[in-house]
Amino acid sequence: MKNQIILMLTGLILFSCASKELMPFKEIGAAYPVLKKVLENSDTYKVQILYSQIERDSLGKPILKDCAFNLNDEVYYYPASTVKLPVAILALEWLREQKTDGLSANTIMLTDSVRESQIPALYDSTSQNLSPSIAHYIKKILLVSDNDAYNRLYELLGQEYINEKLKQKGLKNTIINHRLSIFMSPEENRNLNPIRFIGDNGEIVLEIPARVTTKVYQNQDKPSLAKAYKSGGELVSEPMDFTFKNKFSLSDFHGVVQRIVFPELFAESERFQISEEDRDFVLKYMSMLPGKSDFPRYELPEYYDSYSKFYKFGTSKEPIPDEFVIYNKTGQAYGHLLDGSYFVNKTEGVEFFVSAVIYVNENNILNDNNYEFDEIGFPFFKELGDYLYDLELRRK
Repeated sequence: MKNQIILMLTGLILFSCASKELMPFKEIGAAYPVLKKVLENSDTYKVQILYSQIERDSLGKPILKDCAFNLNDEVYYYPASTVKLPVAILALEWLREQKTDGLSANTIMLTDSVRESQIPALYDSTSQNLSPSIAHYIKKILLVSDNDAYNRLYELLGQEYINEKLKQKGLKNTIINHRLSIFMSPEENRNLNPIRFIGDNGEIVLEIPARVTTKVYQNQDKPSLAKAYKSGGELVSEPMDFTFKNKFSLSDFHGVVQRIVFPELFAESERFQISEEDRDFVLKYMSMLPGKSDFPRYELPEYYDSYSKFYKFGTSKEPIPDEFVIYNKTGQAYGHLLDGSYFVNKTEGVEFFVSAVIYVNENNILNDNNYEFDEIGFPFFKELGDYLYDLELRRK
């Protein structure tokens, strides 16, 4: 770790910062009780944090200074909905590669089924034209983390395309190999639905047959979590196996957010190969609040401003002030809570990146819906956001 200041604790890299001055997590005061408790009990909460300060040179070019707490990309955690972000961006990269007349992000996309486990998607009541499309799926993913929208883009791209593309971009601690919110075996998740893209004249623009991924993507270390889990209403008294579950390390998650915000800071081969128009589209919906969207429409009280904005605002139902713009993706499942954000307040000249994961499962049982999200998880993200924002306000 060249040019890094490192503080070791029993062999673990607890702090790793770009300079001696940048040690934000070393001492947390009583004003942040939950944040302080979590950091002091990092093994219990399996917390990891990556924070990047942003400096600007005389030409306005950003310069990142990183600081990590408890970061370990070899330690498995369940990434939940955060995997939707790279899949959404890769769908635009795939689209650009097709070079097919009449095919765009707004072209009608009809998903069929050829296996009992597969579900077709031929209609979308939330779309203005009542039809699904890549663009509409991406909106739903970035606005409210829609599971079905992610599944459709996963079925379009497939495991091999997703994983090999991410590996080429230097994101080597990531495996994406299953749909979300519906149970399928690893074998079924390797089978992909047939898809048709329909032009304005009603004719088929592109037809993709059913496919199967022959390469097996799995976590080689065969991770397991918790001491027991619920399955079919019954308690299984052994750890849950996550060998064939998605993996998305915090470094890779942080890196995806940075690649879409500041692609110029990465080598050409490590960037997402999308147009500036597509990048603006992603950034628009990463930062848009649910209530600002017309199609799809998301209304109060269910979809409040901070529905998917955890830092600083995650426990409040009050409107987020207009001067704050947060480009992010969150995740919540199996006791894990995650948020990766580019946090901006242009009025105060504040901008920084922060990504974090926390595990709140005191009884160490999965699938029992008994997690401390409200007591520990969301307050942790609120206080971490408050703390870093206040830190940014004070620094030169």
